[in-house]
Amino acid sequence: MLLPGNINLRLATAVWRRNFTVYRHTWLLNILPNFFEPVLFLLGMGVGLGFYVGRGMGGDYLAFIAPGLMASAAMNGASFEASWNMYIKMNFSRLYDAFLATPARMQDIAFGELMWATTRALIYGGGFLIVLIGFNVAGRPIITSWGVLIVVPVLALIGATFALMGQWYTTVINTIDLYSYYWTLFLTPMFLFSGIFFPVDDIPHGRLIAWFTPLFHGVELTRALCAGPLAWVHLGNLAYMLAVCALLMWRVPIRMSRKMVK
Repeated sequence: MLLPGNINLRLATAVWRRNFTVYRHTWLLNILPNFFEPVLFLLGMGVGLGFYVGRGMGGDYLAFIAPGLMASAAMNGASFEASWNMYIKMNFSRLYDAFLATPARMQDIAFGELMWATTRALIYGGGFLIVLIGFNVAGRPIITSWGVLIVVPVLALIGATFALMGQWYTTVINTIDLYSYYWTLFLTPMFLFSGIFFPVDDIPHGRLIAWFTPLFHGVELTRALCAGPLAWVHLGNLAYMLAVCALLMWRVPIRMSRKMVK
């Protein structure tokens, strides 16, 4: 089956299946740090700091930050896979050279890696969602909207967005050490200033600045789906991430091809 862009879905799925087979043997070591980091933030910031901050927010600070932390869990799951893991497969193990020796083409490999990184995002984001379902704030559940029933596709979209950005960055760097810049100067500031821990409107021009960061749109969507209400403005958040995905799905295979030629 060919997808738009001449992607062979069967071959892309074979790439996904190879990654899944490896992950089955290492999932416990991989899931622990990436899954528990947002859980620790939920406990430390939501329960600990939330005891004091909640007095000014009606006691619902834990419920405020929880959906955003779920979005960040999906971001981290996809980003780890599309950064260090992809770089190692491309440059150290030369796995993509082996793929290209089969009928698979670069767009099939890129799409298979995208599907796998999105799967990783769903594992972490979905696992965090299960944790949230069991949390209560002052006897009230954190999840208070039926919109949570469609939050999984949004987590997949967040994962795809950050997977594609990680893939693109991987194709433009020449040393693995440069990922420190990607995480410290790009992902970490987004984590802190995309509305997870405080409303961006509290910062001068905060909403305008946050609007240009993909995580902000993911946070807005997950918060609306978990706590409501959904509004027409959230269609703009959805359109932003879809546009980023469409652009990078076109550019990433081109960049990967050039990288492999070098």
